[in-house]
Amino acid sequence: MGIKRAVNELNNGPNNGPNNGMLRRAGRLAQGAHCFGKGEGVLFRLWAPRCREVSVRTIQPGGDSSLFPMRAVPSAQTAGDDGFFELFLPQAEAGTRYFYLLDGRLERPDPAARYQPEGVHGPSQVTDPLGYKWGDMDWKRKSPPLGQYIIYEFHTGTFTREGTFLSAMERIPYLKELGVTAVEIMPVAQFPGGRNWGYDGAYPFAPQNSYGGPDGPDGPNGPDRLKRLVDALHQAGIAAILDVVYNHFGPEGSYFADYGPYFTENYRTPWGAAINYDGPSSGPVREFFIENALYWGREFHMDALRLDAVHGIFDSSPRHIIEEMRLRMDEFAAAEGRPFYLFIESDRNDTRFIRPKLLGGYGADAHWNEDFHHALHVVLTGEQDGYYMDFSGPGDLARACAEGFVYAGQHSKYRRKKHGSPSRDISPDKFVAFLQNHDQVGNRRLGDRLGSVLTPDKLMLGAAIVLLGPYIPLLFMGEEYGEKAPFLYFVSHGDRELVRAVREGRKREFSSFGWAGALFEPDPQAEETFLASKIDPQLANEKPHAEILDFYKNLIALRKEIFPPAFSLSGREGMSVSLQNSVLVITRCSGDEGGDDIFAAFNLAGQEASAALPALPVFPARPDVPDVGARSWSPLLGRGPDSNGFVDLGPYETVLLLLKGKKASPGG
Repeated sequence: MGIKRAVNELNNGPNNGPNNGMLRRAGRLAQGAHCFGKGEGVLFRLWAPRCREVSVRTIQPGGDSSLFPMRAVPSAQTAGDDGFFELFLPQAEAGTRYFYLLDGRLERPDPAARYQPEGVHGPSQVTDPLGYKWGDMDWKRKSPPLGQYIIYEFHTGTFTREGTFLSAMERIPYLKELGVTAVEIMPVAQFPGGRNWGYDGAYPFAPQNSYGGPDGPDGPNGPDRLKRLVDALHQAGIAAILDVVYNHFGPEGSYFADYGPYFTENYRTPWGAAINYDGPSSGPVREFFIENALYWGREFHMDALRLDAVHGIFDSSPRHIIEEMRLRMDEFAAAEGRPFYLFIESDRNDTRFIRPKLLGGYGADAHWNEDFHHALHVVLTGEQDGYYMDFSGPGDLARACAEGFVYAGQHSKYRRKKHGSPSRDISPDKFVAFLQNHDQVGNRRLGDRLGSVLTPDKLMLGAAIVLLGPYIPLLFMGEEYGEKAPFLYFVSHGDRELVRAVREGRKREFSSFGWAGALFEPDPQAEETFLASKIDPQLANEKPHAEILDFYKNLIALRKEIFPPAFSLSGREGMSVSLQNSVLVITRCSGDEGGDDIFAAFNLAGQEASAALPALPVFPARPDVPDVGARSWSPLLGRGPDSNGFVDLGPYETVLLLLKGKKASPGG
């Protein structure tokens, strides 16, 4: 049976025909232009309930165009919703460029475009989802479990001089040598211009055209270059996480309101009206974003998604959009035979996002832990402006290590209200911890990194607490060698009024930190601001950067060596966190009488200190097994204990000790 008959069957009958899988390759009847291979034509699907009629205008390379009316069809996605249009064009193919003509007067790009080669205002382009030949066939059995993730976050435009997917691919051997097991790529959805953090994406399905680089021997299909990057990461044994934005669009280049009720005035966000996840006609809106999540896993082989600022997602439905998304991702993962993780970022310390569905949660896999960062930042820098005013020192850091959130319902001075929910019962592998990330660097007035603020010993202390602590660690590009270049906020909007609003908005954000009115304000719109934010990996060859890099490599190697056995227990069972004067102490028990224990001590002060080892043995003595509780701890980092069971630490020093099997085997 051919494509035309399959399309007709889907349009006019049950979705169970023998060739239904041919169309399902493109998703669950998702919006967009679905190419079925060379010479097989293209199926265009669109939800536009605000339009009476819609046509597809295809554009030939010479500039000539042809107009084809679409057919209104009953909803194939959500019962009771109308406004769907479709068209099958046998002559269309990968590379065909097109606009939608709405009611004969508005010409707009496809809101579900897979590629925008000329930017947010230009025509959309058809891509072939099967055109790229993957080489990561062994990845399903090699991908690391979540508990073994060591994440490296980078921004494609500033990670290399060229700022493209292919130039980022050239850095994979370096990442492999560093020892990270996953990378998190900041948002790549098409944004206006050629420079942006990525959170102004206007086309959630379309990888940024400028990140694809100039057309060349690889062809003009920019999305395939992102696939090459992911493919190469997998072949190097590194998982790929993509940062996605489901709380707002654009604003520049976003034409969603012309198509349908994608927004609601029932809620407001920092970016304007909220996305319509629970109002009238919200079914297709929900499906749009769920299908987007699956698209990145299906077509780009992503291993996880990180949802930006979910506190900007409002949904009072009986099933929250994130819960529904997680369920559909679970279905996808089961069919694929590999994990597909979901990370979330929220500033509300709301544990519902990461609690399992059976306990009333939404089932996300991990939560970025801002409280951990803020507590650690205050300890290392002494800053207490802005949101740092809520954190007072080592005690808060110890609580963050022991419980997850520092604010679990108590009053927040910064927010002037009670904040957060208890998280002590939540497993440590449900949290992502970091010393730096794009937000915590880029949202400073000068975008100054800790590498330009802290002495190397403090910088390495912070790294040790993250990498030897209880949570999934995340590094921000360049952090591992003490990068000096700032990471500033940059945009390249074409709308002058929007540029003015961005400039003024940044100044308002800085006011609570006492940064407003400074002599120098980096201009977000200026190209120099973007260029100044590019990292310089050559610094890693100089002192003290080379020593910092070696320290990071050593920490990562230690974590990978000792943490799988020592962190085998789920939850916080077997973990102890204490504060002995200025020394933060974290101990982990393997949960096995023959397993290993670890003892990590971090001196948070600028003078010498000491910490006591825990009492031994951990497990009760057995008459048939000789007691070797006095067996010595082996130093893996720093010095060993003295004869009295105390560990001495220099200023800002880290000590890591390993206790091999608490019990000897009979006769051992």
